[in-house]
Amino acid sequence: MVKYQDETLDRTFAALSDPTRRALLARLGKQDGLSVSELAAPFPVSLPAIMKHLDVLTDAGLIVREKTGRTVSCRLTAQPMEQAMNWLSRYAQFWSESFDRLAAFVEEDKWPTLPSTPIPAQPLPQRNVQASHSRAGSAPGRKKSTPPGRRPRS
Repeated sequence: MVKYQDETLDRTFAALSDPTRRALLARLGKQDGLSVSELAAPFPVSLPAIMKHLDVLTDAGLIVREKTGRTVSCRLTAQPMEQAMNWLSRYAQFWSESFDRLAAFVEEDKWPTLPSTPIPAQPLPQRNVQASHSRAGSAPGRKKSTPPGRRPRS
């Protein structure tokens, strides 16, 4: 039973991961029972692309399509979203309790106070600049170029 519920949540969240599908659901949330062509009208994609998005939403159980004559209308279904909200609320409660414990810990008076005088800066240790250069591009025994401004005599 748990595996079935996990698969349902996976499909729900996968369907909600796309902004076009979320926008389609938002339109149906404002006006339920829109036809496919009415749903597709404001989107800058083809009708077949909208149909593929609607297939994903239907497979996830987020919408139901009903055909009346030649018109296919879509409406929202609540059950998958209720399951997703229940799952999210369990984790919201967990994180809320965790953050409350963290806030209580941080607000305790056991923290040391900062010194009022600034701590003097310590000098950084000197590095051997020559040794830090990479020799990955140089081959052993390769003739070195002449310094800038000098030309070898012929």
